[in-house]
Amino acid sequence: MRKAHSHSGSPYESAYGFCRAVRVDNQIEVAGTAPIPVEGEQTAETAYDQMLRCGEIMLSAIAELGGNRRDVIRTRMYITDAADADAIGRAHKDIFGGANPVATMVVVASLLDPSWRVEAEATALLPTRD
Repeated sequence: MRKAHSHSGSPYESAYGFCRAVRVDNQIEVAGTAPIPVEGEQTAETAYDQMLRCGEIMLSAIAELGGNRRDVIRTRMYITDAADADAIGRAHKDIFGGANPVATMVVVASLLDPSWRVEAEATALLPTRD
């Protein structure tokens, strides 16, 4: 079994003892990913832009571990307002549309930071060599 980790630099990773993503053999699991802004910037205001930021962070971790968006087979999105579903869904399609992963979107009462409107997870399965 081969195992590798990816860290995104989120302050929660070191504080809470987790990594952004882990690859075991040909599978990559990406942890719940919030729209953490680039240092010096503020959290995006729109649900669409927040989902794009989540996707950017997730795809970066997947790439670091040897995968790409076409390898994504499953996503989960946790949203705080059902009215944001269409905007978040459009962003999801813009991020993963070519991969067409199975996806789940769940409305939750809140996320860790009240400014976050979405948090997302992903699973990627890399091709195996026969």
